[in-house]
Amino acid sequence: MDPMAAIRQTFFQECEEQLAELESGLTNMNGGAADSDTVNAVFRAVHSIKGSAGIFALDDLVRFAHVFETTLDAVRSGRLNATPEVINVLLQASDTLSDVVRAARGDGAADDAKTQKVVAELTKLISPGAGQSAPEAAAKPTEATPEAAAPAETIWVISFKPRAALYANANEALPLLRELGRLGQIEVVLDDSALPALTDLDPEGAYLAWTVTLHSACEESAIRDVFEFVEDDCVLEISAQAPAAPEEFDPADLGEGFEFEIFAPGGEGVEFEIYAPSEAAVQPASGPAHVEQATPGPVEAMAAKAESGAPVGATIRVDLDRVDRLINLVGELVINEAMLSQRVLEAGISRASAVVMALEELEHLTREIQDSVMAIRAQPVRSVFMRMPRLVREVAAQTGKQVRLLTEGEGTEVDKTVIERISDPLTHMIRNAIDHGLESPEGRTAAGKPLEGTVKLSAVHRSGRIVLEVSDDGGGINRARVKQKAIENGLISPDAQLTDNEIDNLIFLPGFSTAATISNISGRGVGMDVVKQSVQALGGRISITSVPGAGSTFTLSLPLTLAVLDGMVVRVGKHTLIVPLGTVIETLKPKAENVHALDAQQRVLSLRGGYIPLIDVADALGYSDTPIDLTKAVALLVEGEGGRRAVLLVDAIDGQRQVVIKSLEANYRAVPGIAAATVMGDGRVALILDIDNVVSVSRTEAGRRAESEATEIPFKSEMIHV
Repeated sequence: MDPMAAIRQTFFQECEEQLAELESGLTNMNGGAADSDTVNAVFRAVHSIKGSAGIFALDDLVRFAHVFETTLDAVRSGRLNATPEVINVLLQASDTLSDVVRAARGDGAADDAKTQKVVAELTKLISPGAGQSAPEAAAKPTEATPEAAAPAETIWVISFKPRAALYANANEALPLLRELGRLGQIEVVLDDSALPALTDLDPEGAYLAWTVTLHSACEESAIRDVFEFVEDDCVLEISAQAPAAPEEFDPADLGEGFEFEIFAPGGEGVEFEIYAPSEAAVQPASGPAHVEQATPGPVEAMAAKAESGAPVGATIRVDLDRVDRLINLVGELVINEAMLSQRVLEAGISRASAVVMALEELEHLTREIQDSVMAIRAQPVRSVFMRMPRLVREVAAQTGKQVRLLTEGEGTEVDKTVIERISDPLTHMIRNAIDHGLESPEGRTAAGKPLEGTVKLSAVHRSGRIVLEVSDDGGGINRARVKQKAIENGLISPDAQLTDNEIDNLIFLPGFSTAATISNISGRGVGMDVVKQSVQALGGRISITSVPGAGSTFTLSLPLTLAVLDGMVVRVGKHTLIVPLGTVIETLKPKAENVHALDAQQRVLSLRGGYIPLIDVADALGYSDTPIDLTKAVALLVEGEGGRRAVLLVDAIDGQRQVVIKSLEANYRAVPGIAAATVMGDGRVALILDIDNVVSVSRTEAGRRAESEATEIPFKSEMIHV
């Protein structure tokens, strides 16, 4: 790859991180946390994007970021108050900056009209008169001075001493001094008094310091911006002096032993005047250098304290393909460890032998390595959550509603593959929550609710899975309207007796909507079938809880990773299958008196006062046409989507183990009732059951007969189980 292309790619990756930081900071400010740390973090994000964009000559991005940065600097300095109106404009600017970054990357074109509009809004905030027409400006002659007074010049004295970490992070002092030269006329004095003898010199050490005298009308914040990226890696002191009468600067007055450079303002055509130290000054000392130093001030004390410890929170960038390859290799290691254990077991070696004990240690170590490697791919869901505030603002603006988004559990970690695939389902759900979940302003007023509706997005770990919830405080699902629409579309019969939960699940049918008119945003149900399919493809479940007048909650339960699975190993005839352990509630031996036949093919098990469908796994998957012998069968009570339960009948349980998931669809083709495959310790391929699909396939092949104890809805052409 072209080195510049790689650097450019890294730049845009960092832009995404800075945009996320910007969005987070502005959201916090919108919530009332406009403290200096938050404002400074927001300013640094825009400043970093602008500074790096200049390297690649991304002029459009630099120009917009400069206006944005100027406005944020006014907020940071206190010249502009962070009122709700101001923050609203800043949020719009954040969205526009994201568009401009995408355009610079080549992912589409930015809306120039929108960009110019936002630029005008930002300019008005810092220069109210900028939005006036010429006649309006002329009508206020008393407010304008005949000639703008030039800002007073200040003499700034800047003491700059790099630490070793500054050079270790690939920074240099010269570019910083050049940046200072762009602020005004500077005089730079080098202090090399701490330089030791050559024999005692540490090549990675830092011994030089500079004192810079800057004549400029700039503010101290502009000087600190120059050192922004290295301020933690140097000792920096900035002080102001009253301007003195101009006098000719004579380099000879500095004496020998100093080197200095004079930079012309603007940084163009810089000329260097170098005064070499005297010969005596460079003579090596006979012993270790000893530097007399005054009592250290607070800055020096802080520097010494920082240098005493190692860097905190250091990170590196690793290509995702390398991580995937590492995970695949660890998966193969797990498989080979299982095969080795199987061979030892088949050889009949005593469990007390040294070989078996070593294998057990290897198994524990392999599991620990696997957990550690999987943690590398684990990322907080914050990256997905940070995209939602903009979506909420856009949908709220289109619907004319006031909406507040609350997020909780942004630090909850999940596999990167899962994160990449939950963005679309969450987008559909939030759009639906705003468009059809929340009432109109008039409706909320009539219901005695605040004009501002609330949508909450949360994430939490629960029972080895990640649970995402999208809730709103709207009017809830209008079940009467949903049922009527289903009858009109011929999806259910007019006399169908449905529970509230069954009615709620109707919105997941393809194309189902209660919207009176087609909206370009969403319709309750339009897109929800996509949500359900996406969640099921991830091995997850989705459920609904709705209270009329109080709102609705959509709950997504997803696996933490798509790479490994804790499963129960079962035998069905001559086949070995894996049942996801998270779906198994209990195992039991069925008794003949508790089994009741509904017809020749359908049976239910009486358990704790209820009736649960029995599924012969061998029959459901086509392994056997002969019904399983109940006296020899083992029953697994499992729970699938929406809390629906069933009892799976298998021949035997061989134990439980963690298996490496291999995609069956990618390596073969999709098979009904099978979610994926894995390799067992004996080298054979074992199939991983898709519990929800097995239940559906079994019931469909049973003749689509309704059961009074089972919660089924008879549809026009198929049975939908909720």
